[in-house]
Amino acid sequence: MTMTISSRMIDFTWRRTRSVASGLELSLAVSLSLLVSHHAIALQSGDLVENFRLLDHQGASHELYRYGDARGIVILVQGNGCPIVRNVMPAFRELRDRYRQQGVEFLMLNSNLQDNRDTIAAEAKEFGYDMSILKDSEQLIGEALDLKRTGEVFVIDPTNWSVVYHGAIDDRVTYEHQRPRANNAWLADALDDVLAKRPVAVANAPAKGCLINFPGKSGMPQNMAVTYTEHIAPMLRDHCVSCHHDGGIGSWAMTGYDMVRGFAPMIREVLRTQRMPPWHADPAHGHFANDRSLRSEQIRALVHWVESGAPRGEGADLLAELNQTWPEWSLGTPDVIIEIPEQVIPATGTIDYQYPVIKNPIGRDVWVRAAEIIPRDHKSLHHIITYFGVLTADGKFDRARSGSLGGYVPGGKADVFPENTGIFLPKEAIFRPQMHYTTWGKAGVDRSRLGLYFHKTKPAHSLETTVFINSEIRIPPRTREHWEQAERTLDRDIWLYSLLPHAHYRGKASEFRAHYPDGREEILLSVPNYDFNWQTTYELKEPKYLPAGTRIVHRTAWDNSVTNPANPDPNREVPWGEQSWDEMLFGALTWRVVTEAEKAADAAVALANGE
Repeated sequence: MTMTISSRMIDFTWRRTRSVASGLELSLAVSLSLLVSHHAIALQSGDLVENFRLLDHQGASHELYRYGDARGIVILVQGNGCPIVRNVMPAFRELRDRYRQQGVEFLMLNSNLQDNRDTIAAEAKEFGYDMSILKDSEQLIGEALDLKRTGEVFVIDPTNWSVVYHGAIDDRVTYEHQRPRANNAWLADALDDVLAKRPVAVANAPAKGCLINFPGKSGMPQNMAVTYTEHIAPMLRDHCVSCHHDGGIGSWAMTGYDMVRGFAPMIREVLRTQRMPPWHADPAHGHFANDRSLRSEQIRALVHWVESGAPRGEGADLLAELNQTWPEWSLGTPDVIIEIPEQVIPATGTIDYQYPVIKNPIGRDVWVRAAEIIPRDHKSLHHIITYFGVLTADGKFDRARSGSLGGYVPGGKADVFPENTGIFLPKEAIFRPQMHYTTWGKAGVDRSRLGLYFHKTKPAHSLETTVFINSEIRIPPRTREHWEQAERTLDRDIWLYSLLPHAHYRGKASEFRAHYPDGREEILLSVPNYDFNWQTTYELKEPKYLPAGTRIVHRTAWDNSVTNPANPDPNREVPWGEQSWDEMLFGALTWRVVTEAEKAADAAVALANGE
C-alpha cells in the first residue's frame, strides 16, 4: 500500500506470562523490527485510502474504488444510538441531495462491535436513513481509517484516493447542545473546494460523536501473539492450500513461511477487497455445504498478522513440511473415463464455444452418482458443462432423455450428487459438452477428461435440474446497476439441493427468491458480489422443502459502467449472447420430487400434533 507518513524502525520485545483466567503458562518472546503501522497516526488530510469492499445494511456490495467516476466521495461514520449522528443526519441528507447532482457519492460506515446489519436496518428505518450504511464487521476498515468517533466525516478525492477533508459536518451540534444554525459549514465548504478543483481551505476539523471500541487493533499486544507457526500456517493449510499448492489453480503455491511472508501484503489486500477467499454468498441467507468463507475472527487474525510484520514464531514450518498428496481423481478411480477431444488454444483472440460430439462408450444404461472433470489447461479453460442426450431424427436432443452431469469451473470440485439420488444416463445417449475457453497470451492444448461414478443399483430418487433463462435482456450503456429477471412456478412439491447463478464480465449481483403460495417471501441465495472468474454452484447444507405453487424469481444485476474493470465496452448496449463480451441471465436449480410416502409421513406427524 502507499503510506504518506515517514517510516521508521523500532525494536521491541514482548513477553506474555501466566494467564490468570486460564491458568495456562504461555511464555512467548517476540523480537523483531517492523515498520510503524500507519494506524498509529490518525488519518488526516492528504493520507491515502486503500481499497476495500463491504456489504451494506441491505445486503448490497460496495467497493470503494468502483466509485472512481465520482467527483468526490463522502463517508459519514454511523453508529446506532448515537445522538450526534441522529441529530446531524438531516444536514447530511440535505448535503447529499444538493451535491449528488454534481457527481458526489455519499456513503455511511458502521464499525461498531455492538451493531449488526439487522439492527442497523432497524435504526435506518426508524430515523429515515435513506442511503447505504456499510457494515465493517471485522473492524478492519475502521482501524485503517483510524476512526475515533461516530459522526466523523471523510471526503475522498477519487483522482488519487487521498483524504481531502476529515472532521465534522459542521459545528451546529455538540454534546447536549445544539445551535439554531452552524457557524462553520466545513463539509459543504470542502465539497465546494473539491468541485472547484481548489485546495480545501479547512482540511481538518474537530468531530463530536460516540467513541468506537477497537479491542483488536493492530499493534496491540494480543495481536503480536499471533504467529505463522502457531496460528497462520494451520489456517492456510485448512482453507487455502487445496488451491494454492504446486500444480493447483492458485496463482502461487503456499510452500512455506518465506513464500507466505512475501505475499503477505497481497493476502491483506485480497481479504480487504473480498477477492479471497472465493465465496460470494451473503451469509444472511442460507447455509451451504461448500462454503469456502473464513470466519470474521480468522480474517482479523490474518490481516493483523500481516500488519504486525508477519512474525514467524517458534517451531517447525507446517507448510514447508506438509506431506499432503493431491490425487488426480478426488473420488478415486472413476468407473469410466471419457476422453474429451483435444482443443487447440491460440495465444490471443477469441474462441467460439466448442461443442464436441463424443460417443458413449459405456454400452448400458447407468445411474450416475458423481462426476469429475480433469482439465489439462487450467489457465485457458473457463468452464465445461457436460450435456448428454439421445438424438432425435433432426439431430437434436430428446428433452425427455437428456440432461447434464455437472461440469468444471475454476475452484470447483467433483459433482457428488445428494444421497440416494442419481442421474439416469441411457446407453443410446451421446455426450456434447459445452466448452468455453479464454486466451491469456500463451498458446496451449487442452485434453480434458470426464470421470463418471455409477450406482450399483437404481437410487431412490432421480436428480432433476430446472434452468432460468431470459434471452431478451438488454443492458443499457454506462449503467452502474441494471436488473433483469426470469421466473418459474413449481408444479410439484420438491426438495431443493443447489442453486447456480451465471452471468459474464458485467455481472454484478444475483439472487434467487421464493414467493410461497401462502404469501411469504424468502431469499434462497443472494450473491451481492458476483465474480465471473468463480462460477460457483451453491450446495445447501440441508435440502429445502418448496411446495407446489412456489414462484421462484431469479434476478441478476450488471455493471456496464466505466468503473467496472472487467467491462469490455461500457458504451455498448449489451444483449444476450454466449461469448463473454455479451451477457447472460442464466440460473439453475437441482432438486428431486417429494414422494407420496414423504407427504403421508408429514401428514401423519401434523395430525399427531393436532395441526
